[in-house]
Amino acid sequence: MLPTLRETVDRHGLAARKSLGQHFLLDPAVCARIAALAGDLTGRQVLEVGPGPGGLTRALLDTPAAHVHAVELDSRAVAALAELAAAHPGRLSVIEADALKLDPVALMPAPRAVVANLPYNVGSPLLIGWLAQAGAFESLTLMFQQEVAERIAAAPDTEGYGRLSVAAQWRCEVSLVLRLPPGAFSPPPKVWSAVVRLVPHASQPDPALARAMERVTAAAFGQRRKMLRGSLKSLGGAEALLGAAAIEPTRRAETLSVAEFEMLARALLEREAA
Repeated sequence: MLPTLRETVDRHGLAARKSLGQHFLLDPAVCARIAALAGDLTGRQVLEVGPGPGGLTRALLDTPAAHVHAVELDSRAVAALAELAAAHPGRLSVIEADALKLDPVALMPAPRAVVANLPYNVGSPLLIGWLAQAGAFESLTLMFQQEVAERIAAAPDTEGYGRLSVAAQWRCEVSLVLRLPPGAFSPPPKVWSAVVRLVPHASQPDPALARAMERVTAAAFGQRRKMLRGSLKSLGGAEALLGAAAIEPTRRAETLSVAEFEMLARALLEREAA
């Protein structure tokens, strides 16, 4: 019989480390709820990043997922997870690695899903990397600091709307599905957390359009207080570019919809092709 999560933490000296952005989920009911929010995982290959003592990992192993690939940087947690792998032969792989340097598409076959309580300090960079491969995943169910989660799901003309919002919503259907207070974690963080569910669109942009989109959003939000005719100057011919996309040059970045940013990116591509 497996030890409780508290016993696992004590046995392996798993005091959370701030340097690793660790805040552990030790409540089995909360872990089960997050696993359920990921949808039907039957036959799926599931990537989990930052499993720690394995609370969410246990919940994922209780689903009909074909296999769970747990990527963990902390060697103390890797040892703890080995006990869990032994209890679920052939269903859990524990990979001691930096998830930022790992290619999940090469790691596991399709159909793939990501379900993770992400370490706070690498949540956004991980998401940006996965979005570049969005078409390879069925879904991503991810825990972030609430502020980051709200930025990912933010609507145009709101304070949180920015490059991360556009990047995520351009490639995925995005919904904020759960908020958790600090007390749900051990140790409690100073802020609330939230789970975002991302379901990639069936059609994904080609690399050239993706690069153009990155350039447009970087310029537009890089000087978000300026009108677009000013913030897009670095791309050259800002007024003509905006005209080609039928966007008023006096508007500001945060007022543009994701579709309008795509029109700007396409206009930039067409101009450079000509």
